[in-house]
Amino acid sequence: QVQLMESGGGLVQAGDSLRLACAASGDTMCISATTWYRQAPGKERELVSSISTTNLIYTVDSVKGRFTITRDSTKSTVYLQMNTLTAEEAAVYYCSSDVKCGPSREVAWGQGTQVTVSS
Repeated sequence: QVQLMESGGGLVQAGDSLRLACAASGDTMCISATTWYRQAPGKERELVSSISTTNLIYTVDSVKGRFTITRDSTKSTVYLQMNTLTAEEAAVYYCSSDVKCGPSREVAWGQGTQVTVSS
């Protein structure tokens, strides 16, 4: 099993930056990819960016050039650097990891971290 914990959320002003962290524990060697999602009130959960253990990266067009996903395998942590935040990007940000150990596969989720952006 893998446990995920997000951190780094907070209250910022529009145009500011935040760096979120997703720290994994447990069977971290079984993680194949980690994805950041966000969910604003009344909206569906949206994929933001993902990174595989081979450093293949996908980033949604709406944040390209402003958000950067990275991973530190020594700390089992994936980061999301968010620059030039807008009020519309206020949401709960979640990380999720695909976990494959032998024949089993599961998706682990963190509890989320709140990002509030004042305009």
